[in-house]
Amino acid sequence: MNTTYSLHHINDAENFGFNADDYSRFKFGDGRVSKLFGTALADGFIGQRLAVNPIRQQIVVISSPYSFIPTATFAMKNWFVYRLNHWLAEHHFPVAQEAKVHRTITYKEDYGELDAEQRMKLIGNDQFHIDKVFLEGKTLIFLDDIRITGSHERMIMKMVGEYGLTNDIYMLYFAELVNKNIHPNVENHLNYHHVKSVFHLKDIIKAPDFCINTRIVKYILNYDFDSFCVFIQEQNNTFTEQLYNMALGNGYHTIEAYSQNLNHIKKRLLLDNYKLIEYGN
Repeated sequence: MNTTYSLHHINDAENFGFNADDYSRFKFGDGRVSKLFGTALADGFIGQRLAVNPIRQQIVVISSPYSFIPTATFAMKNWFVYRLNHWLAEHHFPVAQEAKVHRTITYKEDYGELDAEQRMKLIGNDQFHIDKVFLEGKTLIFLDDIRITGSHERMIMKMVGEYGLTNDIYMLYFAELVNKNIHPNVENHLNYHHVKSVFHLKDIIKAPDFCINTRIVKYILNYDFDSFCVFIQEQNNTFTEQLYNMALGNGYHTIEAYSQNLNHIKKRLLLDNYKLIEYGN
């Protein structure tokens, strides 16, 4: 059994049913909004689905696929699981488990700008991997922030077919584009509704609940060099080091478009470490 559930249905390119600035901040790592979205999605799913037709099998919640750096959905997933577990425990069901879908390909293109054909072409050669044995006999909830063309969902179902999974599956989204007359690049409109430049990231990064993700790393590394230098100079060592480590973990040092900014970060970290050693002596 495959079931899809979306908390919000987008019928209008300007009125989404949720705060577009919040969504943009969420996509760039705002932990406060991640909590709001994850909790709201769980409440909607519980109220509209589980309260009516409880899942009695062990549930496994699976965030959107990633390699090394989590996606924005990962932070939302945490709060979804917390709220879901409250309900499961209160009703004497097993609390949720988690699993990861591993992906093999990284790319610099901004997915939100693309139409359906371009999206499928971009991710069509990607490979998704999951632990089939761990999933046996369990109900799977695949979580993502937004469904626009269904390309990622088709890739998930391709993986399901390749692994021969027979589990009951729920595809859950915070929002879904249901008006097919709206161009898929409405996703880009949402992604950058608040974040108009790299300098709009300042308060997101400084917040104690900031959650680094693939979008913010790629955005910073792909920014024009002069503005990037000003921006990175304003960041503390903790963030700069995290940015560099995440970039290497996802293999971004192999992408030419990121090389200038990434090398600048490397040189800054080496200089800061040198100063630390020098002053320490």
